[in-house]
Amino acid sequence: MLPLGTLRKRIEPVVLCAQIASAFFDTGLQMVVKEQCAIATDALNPTPTEDSRQKAMSNFYMIYNMLSKFVPILPAIILSKVSDLGYRKIPIVIPLVGYLVSRVVLLLVIVMDLPIQAMFGGVVVHGLSGGFCSYWAGVMALVSLTSTEEDRSLHMMQMELVYGIAGLIGSLVSGHLFQLYSVDFKQGTVLVSLSVFLYFVCLVYTMFIFLMPTVSPSAQERNETNGIDTQYSKNILNILLLFAGGILFDVAVGGGMEILVTFEMKEPLNWNATQVGYGNAAGFLVFLTSFLGVMVMSRWVSDVTLIIIGMVSFAAGIYFMAFVTATYMFYLARALTLFALIPMPTIRALLSKQVNGSSYGEFYNTSSIIQIASLAYTPIYTKVYQATLDWFPGFVFTLSSIFTVLATIPVRYDIISPYHHT
Repeated sequence: MLPLGTLRKRIEPVVLCAQIASAFFDTGLQMVVKEQCAIATDALNPTPTEDSRQKAMSNFYMIYNMLSKFVPILPAIILSKVSDLGYRKIPIVIPLVGYLVSRVVLLLVIVMDLPIQAMFGGVVVHGLSGGFCSYWAGVMALVSLTSTEEDRSLHMMQMELVYGIAGLIGSLVSGHLFQLYSVDFKQGTVLVSLSVFLYFVCLVYTMFIFLMPTVSPSAQERNETNGIDTQYSKNILNILLLFAGGILFDVAVGGGMEILVTFEMKEPLNWNATQVGYGNAAGFLVFLTSFLGVMVMSRWVSDVTLIIIGMVSFAAGIYFMAFVTATYMFYLARALTLFALIPMPTIRALLSKQVNGSSYGEFYNTSSIIQIASLAYTPIYTKVYQATLDWFPGFVFTLSSIFTVLATIPVRYDIISPYHHT
């Protein structure tokens, strides 16, 4: 058991609690969007169809996701500068405030019957606070600050594991909690209230209990020296190839997963809250299998080979997802993606070895470039999905599979570099 002083220097409790709260929110939002889009569509159309409801849902998520990616760009840049001045708590605390406010907005939508478009205001507040990009870059900078270059990949994967286990737990119970209601509380009130409470606990813990880990002067000097020494030895081609592979893979994963949220709500799946929670849990289970994959395979293969294995795993699973017509087939497709979360943390770790590893700004720059590229795929995937609803709803998942295969090309070319071998 860790001493209290040591525990107060660990960021893992915040990540665990915040991700459980996030899993609660995701299930709640998905069910509320489904319900309100169905009501709105039925009111506007005398003969509403499943396709019209799907288009309403996908349009909502298109706007919501684009706001969540675009709005945080400038605030996150500001927070990165503040963090690199030494105020490393700020990029974690401020986004947690935004998370808390946006979750309160969803609670008001449920309790006060506000239109679902009110969530656009919530996601803007969340974005102005720096969003997930700032929050996770802040967490990863802390992880890097307390780890050596040799074990940085493993430490980052361990943090991803904590994140995944928390999401798994939260998702498994979220569907059941959503369905709790009484005469005084509407369906979803208990679930979202718990999400708000957990974010409040995270905020209080981070502000008043969590102690920033300190780095010895010698370690700090070593980080700074490494940053100077490698300034002239960076292999620009390797960096560009990793970025190209990372962006293509992020497009494939992000676009596919955004549409999957809507795809689950249409026939023949047409999931209820419990099934949505279990489906989300299956996604978070991939964090565990990916972590175990890294632990086992990293002994014999290079980081770049691990990246390719993860990409092939996702390409196979998302291609199978295109032909899913029953819930059991969904889980079979998910099973094929068991290593799908290996590539991005490994790519970030490889890139961090080229720079001052404890710099928040470098972690943000890596995330922000990929995030800006993702602004393009959200509307494209949405419109392609809407255009193919009649003849092949899973067509977008085949696109994701193709993009993933393309992502392996720059990474595979990069494998000849001895810099990447472990």
